[in-house]
Amino acid sequence: QVQLVESGGGLVQAGGSLRLSCAASGRTFSRYTMGWFRQAPGKEREFVAAGSWSGATTYYADSVKGRFTISRDNAKNTVYLQMDSLKPEDTAVYYCAAASVVFTTTRSHYGYWGQGTQVTVSS
Repeated sequence: QVQLVESGGGLVQAGGSLRLSCAASGRTFSRYTMGWFRQAPGKEREFVAAGSWSGATTYYADSVKGRFTISRDNAKNTVYLQMDSLKPEDTAVYYCAAASVVFTTTRSHYGYWGQGTQVTVSS
């Protein structure tokens, strides 16, 4: 089992920045692909970013490419999502997730999820 706890959400003005953190406990964190997803009201949960166990491979949704950065510190069992140049359409609940595969961006491959943290971007 892997337990995930997100933090760092909040209210920010458009153009601002936030950094989300996801602390993991349980099985060996470094063996998991880590991802970030988000869900806006009335919408499906969507992929945002993913990083391989080493951090060498990353992938982003087109909507956040160039503005968001995923990183991880395996020594601290923590994955981060740095969000810059935020837009009102980035408003959503952001979820951290872990997948026990080499690398994936497919939501169904992620077997472990955090409780989510709210990000609200005002215009």
